[in-house]
Amino acid sequence: MKDMDSVLSLPGQFSLPSGDKIPSIGLGVWRSAPNDVGEAVKVALKAGYRHIDDAWIYGNEREVGNAIKESSVPRKDIWITSKLWNTFHKPEHVEWAVDDTLSKLGTSYLDLYLIHWPVAFNEDQEVDWELTENPYPTWQKMEEMVEKGKIRNIGVSNFNIRRLQNLTANNLKIKPAINQVELNYWYPQPELLQWSKDHGILLEAYSPLGSAERVKETLQIPEVKHIAEKLDISPAQVYISWHIQRGTIVLPKSVTPARIEENFKVSRLPLNLFEQLENAASAHKPARGSDPSKHWGVDIFE
Repeated sequence: MKDMDSVLSLPGQFSLPSGDKIPSIGLGVWRSAPNDVGEAVKVALKAGYRHIDDAWIYGNEREVGNAIKESSVPRKDIWITSKLWNTFHKPEHVEWAVDDTLSKLGTSYLDLYLIHWPVAFNEDQEVDWELTENPYPTWQKMEEMVEKGKIRNIGVSNFNIRRLQNLTANNLKIKPAINQVELNYWYPQPELLQWSKDHGILLEAYSPLGSAERVKETLQIPEVKHIAEKLDISPAQVYISWHIQRGTIVLPKSVTPARIEENFKVSRLPLNLFEQLENAASAHKPARGSDPSKHWGVDIFE
């Protein structure tokens, strides 16, 4: 028997400064294998998803675009996100990257475009330190893409508070609407969440069930199993509901039809159970699952 509080609905959308409304649950397609990803998109759209989160570096934009076309859902009803890869941060490369993504996805515009990482590479795939510390020239070019109608909203990904402050200290025409970051039980980032709310930036949670290597462990957390049993929902649904209830967009990733459908069914957690999970997530030492700093030779999160 569900607690009465849990049947209250969670927001299906969040409003952005542009006036656009972004669906609160999106399908993440990172690391989705060729042939699998197109089917996952079709299953998701059939199940009711209207938000697909992609990126140029994932290498699957063409397959995702084809799947969207083959679905019965009109393009105008689907929120499509993509991301600017590190090698294209120079202002003269941004429009090419946008156009390449638009061509592969088969669309004339993106609903959201993000700076994928706060790290710029030069032509030799080495860190461009000047552009990494000062992303304003990159951002200005992205603002231009909005003015041209190629992008509707712009934001960032994997930015910490210092890097957000560094960017927003400039005289921006358009402030970042979104910051897509790792958020999960192991790495809940309460400080970034509060700072973002205070400054009108919406967070998106990738790896919402933990990194691929930890998902099994995540679903076995005693507090979460207790909440799942009490509300008659799955542990994954507990986490996805928790993310939305925290005020963040959530991007669960799966290519398994049953899981894709399961992840879309959320319900508000009673306040005492929500706080129980929030406290449990904050009680242990935070552990990030994704950090390419050593590989790239730059401390991304310092």
